Order: sequence, then C-alpha cells, then structure tokens
Amino acid sequence: MNLQLQGDDLNLIKTKNVVAAFVAKLLLHKKNIGRREFHNFPNLSVSCNNDDLLVYCQHLENLHSDFIERFQDILKLEIPDWVLDPFSKFIIAISPQLEEELIELTTNEEIKIKYKNGYQQFWLQKSIPQLYPGLWSIVERFLIAFPSSYLCERGFSAVTTLLTKKRNHLQDTKRGDLRLFLSKIEPDINKLIKYHQIHPSH
Repeated sequence: MNLQLQGDDLNLIKTKNVVAAFVAKLLLHKKNIGRREFHNFPNLSVSCNNDDLLVYCQHLENLHSDFIERFQDILKLEIPDWVLDPFSKFIIAISPQLEEELIELTTNEEIKIKYKNGYQQFWLQKSIPQLYPGLWSIVERFLIAFPSSYLCERGFSAVTTLLTKKRNHLQDTKRGDLRLFLSKIEPDINKLIKYHQIHPSH
C-alpha cells in the first residue's frame, strides 16, 4: 500500500481505491488465517497452535479497526460516477447547471477523443476549466489534492542530496536546481536565454 501511495499521478480517487482494497484484504487475511489458509503468509508456520492463530486474527482485526478510523475521510469520500466516466449513459441527476455542462461535454467530439487516455488526463486538459467551470469545480477537488506526503518526502530527499558533503565537489551546472529535481518538466533553455535580462548595477 505504501508503494501504491507514491508517485506524481496520485489523486484522491486512486488513494481511496488503494486504501479501501487494503482494508478489505485485512478482513480476508483474518478469515483465511482463522481457517488455517496461509497462502497470503507463506513464512507463517503451518504448525501454529490455535492460541497463536487467535492472536494473529485479533491483531488483523485491530489493524482493520485502526485503518477504518485513520482513513475514514478517504473511505467515506463520495466520487460521482460522471467524474470517472463522463460519457456513461447512466448519470445520476445532478444540478441543472451541471447537467447542462455535462450534456455539452458529452456532445463535444473534439474533447471526447481524449478520454481514451483515462479520466485523469481527460479532466486535466487546459480547456476543461474554461469550458466547463461547474464540472471542473467538483473534479479538481479529487485530482488536485496531495493525498500523501510523497511529494514532500521527495523534496526533502532532493534538498538532502544538494546539502550533503557531495555538494562541495559538485559544480552548480552539474548539481542542478531544486525546482528541477522536483519536476519532470524539461526546461526550455533557448527560451530562457532569449528572455534573460541583464540587471543594471545599483
């Protein structure tokens, strides 16, 4: 679960899927251990006595309760069907303004073709906020939020790399800029040089 909650494309929808699956698997593992089915735990000795199995089952039950409590906001998150599939024929009624925008969206053939890359790439197109501001105001809450601390941790790792003893042996041109460590966007060097201004002395 920890690995699945890392990456640049993480959003609240994916986070809910990962957490809900993990929480459900805890109960499955508890049930399997109670029936002496250890395929999920290959290192667990098959010769466990019943008291040990009860301890393991209780531990999984406690872990399940703890996860339900800690992630209740994510688990209770309601994601409208049209966010995941705006072109579905079975859309539950929403407000009249949003229904109009959704009709406009679903009949826009130029935008429709871009849905094949998935819901996240579809909604993050530049034209969506301008053309469908009502729909975007709902969708952006699911896609723009940072549901894990992965990006912060990556930033701290980049700073640590820049500020270690290695820093003294690196040149500025090879060390790079912190912003470039945190982004996959390639800088347009020619454009930067073109707009570079010499600052006059004070």
